[in-house]
Amino acid sequence: MRPFILLLLLIIQFNGYSQHSTLNEKPPVFPECEGVVVDSLQQCFDNAVFNHIYNNFKVPQRVYDENYKGKVVVLFEVDTLGRFRVIYTDAYDNELKQETLRVFSEFPTIKPATYNARKTFKQYSFPIQIPLVKQSVSSQDLAKVNALSEKEQQAKYELDSVTKRNRVFDKPNYTSQLNIPFVQSDYAKFGRQMNVIGANSHTSAKPFIYSEVARYYDFEAENEKLLEARETWVGRKLWNENLVQLQTDNYWFTIDPIFDLQIGKDTYADFKSTYNNTRGIVIQGGFGKKFNFYTSIYESQGRFADYFNRYAESIKGFGPDPAIIPGRGIAKRFKTDAYDYPVAEAYMSYTPSKYFNFQFGNGKNFIGDGYRSLVLSDVASPHPFFKINTTFWKIKYTNTWMWLTDVRPDVVEDKAFLRKYIANHFLSWNVSKRLNLGFFESVVWDNSNGRGFDVNYLNPIIFYRAVEFETGQGAGNALLGLTGKYKFTDNINVYGQFILDEFSLADITGGEKSWKNKYGYQLGVKYFNAFKVDNLLLQFEYNRVRPYTYSHNTIVLNYGHSNQSMAHLWGANFSEAIIIGRYHYKRWFANAKLIFGMRGLDFDDATDNYSYGGDIYRNYNDRPYDTGVEVGQGIKTQIFNGNLQAGYLVNPASNLKLFADVTVRNFNPDATTATTFKNDTVWFTFGVRTDLFNWYFDF
Repeated sequence: MRPFILLLLLIIQFNGYSQHSTLNEKPPVFPECEGVVVDSLQQCFDNAVFNHIYNNFKVPQRVYDENYKGKVVVLFEVDTLGRFRVIYTDAYDNELKQETLRVFSEFPTIKPATYNARKTFKQYSFPIQIPLVKQSVSSQDLAKVNALSEKEQQAKYELDSVTKRNRVFDKPNYTSQLNIPFVQSDYAKFGRQMNVIGANSHTSAKPFIYSEVARYYDFEAENEKLLEARETWVGRKLWNENLVQLQTDNYWFTIDPIFDLQIGKDTYADFKSTYNNTRGIVIQGGFGKKFNFYTSIYESQGRFADYFNRYAESIKGFGPDPAIIPGRGIAKRFKTDAYDYPVAEAYMSYTPSKYFNFQFGNGKNFIGDGYRSLVLSDVASPHPFFKINTTFWKIKYTNTWMWLTDVRPDVVEDKAFLRKYIANHFLSWNVSKRLNLGFFESVVWDNSNGRGFDVNYLNPIIFYRAVEFETGQGAGNALLGLTGKYKFTDNINVYGQFILDEFSLADITGGEKSWKNKYGYQLGVKYFNAFKVDNLLLQFEYNRVRPYTYSHNTIVLNYGHSNQSMAHLWGANFSEAIIIGRYHYKRWFANAKLIFGMRGLDFDDATDNYSYGGDIYRNYNDRPYDTGVEVGQGIKTQIFNGNLQAGYLVNPASNLKLFADVTVRNFNPDATTATTFKNDTVWFTFGVRTDLFNWYFDF
């Protein structure tokens, strides 16, 4: 591939220094060329460049000793001030590249090129012969161009005028308005920098935008530490670079393949193996500094651990499709016992000023500092959204409107899934150098009475609870939330959340454990660089949500999408403790997670068909009693889920990883039904994955 690049640059070179002045264009002018006739200015410029290189270039001794013969191709620019700037060099040896940079840094400032009498930049590609020879440009090339008409010349160089504006790809995504793909383990890499005492950062609303994190974390410097010394095109693309990457002064884009190819074994399952076979493509780019875009398309087939397959089929929607893959979407049958589940995600991001960022797309969002979120999580399938981030002073204010679906058979209309909507706003306030508080409000409504997307909820600063009250109890389901974080040191911070779905002061203070006490809370602590070990994160988190939280008596107004929760993936009526450890060293990484949980599940049999508050899709009026309601009521189930993953980052540009993973799960209910029974899982898997999103298997 390298000879091809060299040939391409040489073609650009010949087209570059043979243009003619009849195009109302003058090349840059060295002092010794000022008396030269216009038609010869380009040739004089070319020869002056070659003379400067010949007189100043010092071939490294090692190159001489190796008796190397070849070329160094340099792509450079003369800007509107007449200054030389190297854009790209192609050479077999790094010392030759450094010497080229040195020589071009010593070029004098000259008169810049002009077009229609206006100063303009000009780009060229020149070969430098090794060993050095005194080079010059033949007038024959100029004569060939002179034979063309003006229109023919314009056509001949129209494409070149675009191509020659290409620049060396300097990773513009690291300072762009693109979202950093929300992967919990990757976010841990810059977690400490975002959480030092005194930083005016806002870490709850995710995913983060590169430009906001770049204030605290040097992506380019960290990426440089990971680069492999690869000289071939294949080596660079596999280990260091995007497959396709192009950048000019005005736009850029990258294209990469997506893979999630894994094979595994559930030792307690009656089928032979588990696997996932995902292929796809991800494209991202930008126009200018304010507008960026992203799209990813996945085509997947898979069979997972038995407990995960059973859960996927238990949340299937209306129609013939057998399952919904949690976090991904509707799946059709593949062969006899596997699933085929295509997924597409995309968004546009526009930042007109330092105060505002607008995003419209199909994807996920998350609010919180923990592993889980009780207010808005990314555990459900991707969905359309529109988001506004407003940042000023010590405030970050996030408004998100989401278009969701209810896929259950009992709410389908004319064989179409029911559309519903969520609007929320979240205000993050850095009260002091150590303390952050967040205020959350959300409302769910559906297309009742043909109202569609209710304009009452379009106001980004109105209180949704008041709107819900004015439009009627059945018109929406509002939730309130509070988040907080306190930084004890640069390395230790505590965080928490509180979600309130219903408020009745008399019931809360009555001490009778009323069903109306619909709330949940989270408490957690993070320890960065734990025990003075760089890049080691330890985390503990406790979550507890009372029965019937997130549910509603108008069952389509639950806080869910496609039979999945928009908050915690367990729904409600549970408590859990989570211990997490994350470590990375250069390209190596390891993650460990232990979850100890207790859930209350429904019996759903002929003798007991009550809702005990864990399934948010059930009507809370189906409850067995009004008082004495406790977390874990129903079938009390003890759950342990342990996971260990280790791997190697193959390519930091595309986030391609090799990994091995083991999950141990114990599910132990105190009663047995057709769908709820004791089962154990030991699930081994390994593979290669383009890691772009969180995928939760800890049900």
